[in-house]
Amino acid sequence: SDDGKLSFDEFKAYFVDGVLSGEELHELFHMIDTKNTDNLDTEELCAYFSQHLGEYENVLSVLEDLNITILKAMDKTKKDYQEASNLEQFVTRFLLKETLNQLQSLQSSLECAMETTEEQTRQERQGPTKPEVLSVQWPGKRSARRLQKNILLPSSPHFNTGWTEEDSQWMTQINRLQKLIDRLEKKDLKLEPFEEEVLEENAKSHIMIVQRQMSVIEEEIEEFRLSLKQYVESASSQGSCLHVSIQKLPSDSRFIVYEFWENSNAWNSHLQMNYSKTFQRSNVDFLETPELITTMLVP
Repeated sequence: SDDGKLSFDEFKAYFVDGVLSGEELHELFHMIDTKNTDNLDTEELCAYFSQHLGEYENVLSVLEDLNITILKAMDKTKKDYQEASNLEQFVTRFLLKETLNQLQSLQSSLECAMETTEEQTRQERQGPTKPEVLSVQWPGKRSARRLQKNILLPSSPHFNTGWTEEDSQWMTQINRLQKLIDRLEKKDLKLEPFEEEVLEENAKSHIMIVQRQMSVIEEEIEEFRLSLKQYVESASSQGSCLHVSIQKLPSDSRFIVYEFWENSNAWNSHLQMNYSKTFQRSNVDFLETPELITTMLVP
């Protein structure tokens, strides 16, 4: 609330990671709250995390220097670009693009490490024997933290117990998925194959279903609609895209987009397309919070 301190609700909203329980977050909050004020100030947060920086102290220091360097370069670009020659402008655009590519590559590595550590912790806490447990499958690069509810995959060790148990577990997961989708859409969902395909014996085919939830700033809804329309038209024109649908929740400015892709490779390729990257960049200005993406593979 911009008052210079964090209440527990604010602390929980920011630090929740889908791994620590509410009780554990509450315990951590009071551990950091050395002044026992039921609010955390900057000094308390710095004091706690400074004890645990380790190698990341150097990383954060370099990032601070990098941020300053990039801002200086942007400032000079703003001043010089308009007066530069066509060739000089081309070089500037190339350098900007290459800098962005390098930063995105670094971001992808960090997200992969973050998601892997979170998933390992979940598996350790939840154990391998519960068929109701939902595990995470992250399809490549991500622009922000994502929702961690994905359906179990056939390759999971949870399914190596025979066909009868496997079929039972899949039915449990499919029924659970149906209920979740029905609750979101508040209507019956009918899935129809995009086209009939004859598979070789023992071949496994999985459709990638993607749900994207975006909370849009009220003043930016019209601009967002135009951006979303261009994105959907471009995505739908891809041969590997089976279907795209949009739902606008009447109670708030939240949009839900459902995308059906032939497989996970098609989805990953789609994320690297220029129209997809353009949509992600524009959402930085349009969204109140980072979008939530849920993915699941369905045979």
